[in-house]
This record gives sequence, C-alpha cells and structure tokens, in this order.
Amino acid sequence: PYSVHRLDKETSGVFLIAKNRSTAQLLTSLFRLRKVYKTYIAICSGELNIKDNGVLKDDLIRYDDKKKIIEKAETKYEILDKNNNSTFIQLNPITGRKHQLRKQLYNLGHSIIGDKKYNSFKNQKNNKNLMLHSYEIKFKMNEKKYTFRATPPEYFRNMLKAKRLNF
Repeated sequence: PYSVHRLDKETSGVFLIAKNRSTAQLLTSLFRLRKVYKTYIAICSGELNIKDNGVLKDDLIRYDDKKKIIEKAETKYEILDKNNNSTFIQLNPITGRKHQLRKQLYNLGHSIIGDKKYNSFKNQKNNKNLMLHSYEIKFKMNEKKYTFRATPPEYFRNMLKAKRLNF
C-alpha cells in the first residue's frame, strides 16, 4: 500500500491509500494539480464572528533550519452552526500547507477544540481529542468520479451535543 496524502496524527476521518505504485502516482498528481477536493469539519472555541461562508487567505509562517518560509494558504469555509461558546465549521482547503486549517483558525483567535499545538484558549487543554475530522474526499480518475466519506467518531458527535451544535 502507498500513502498518497497526509493527515495530522490527531485528525480523524478519510485517508487515501493506493493499492499499487501506478495508482499512487496518479493520485499524487491529482493532489498536486488540486483535483482532489477535501472537506473537513471542525469544532472551534468561541463564536467566530465572520461571514457565514467565504475564503480564508493567510500567509503562514514556518521555519526550516532557522530560515523563515512564508506560504500562501487558502481555505473555503462555511459556518454550519454556532453559539456564544463554540463554532461548527466546514473547511475546504484550496492549498495544502502543513497544519493549514489549524493555523488559520488559530490566527482568527478561535482554535480547534483539543488542539494542543495551536491553542488560543488555554483553558481548553483538558480535551484529549482534536475536533478536526476529514469528512469527505472527492476526485475523478480515469473518467470515473469517486467520493469517500467518513462518519465523525463518537467523541466528535458527543462534543457537538455537549456544545449544543447541530450537524
């Protein structure tokens, strides 16, 4: 088996693995050409006060051997539900930067619940699960359309209930 993309180890959901090398190469090229459409769902701390849908555009900073690297990041989003203490959001990354979704929500001051690395609400550290789920992946290969979807895990659904958010 060949892994053709990556998920943060704390992220649940759909993950593609190719059965053989030629399929892996084809899928990798589809990712590179941005022909694979990914949908994530997340539960954030606090109420996001932005439009109900739009595009998040950021310059994300990372370091490689003390060299500062700035990468453009774009994500389409739609707020699915929110209240005064939490936001349930759908995220569709256009670019594929490391920790992109987590960094973008952190930059807005509303980190994903359970995120130990990018946490804008220090009192949320006691949650052991990251509330980021790879919900769906779609692509077209050899003229056939594929859609893979993963139901959120029980701990994710329980957090939605606890935060009084609707899926």
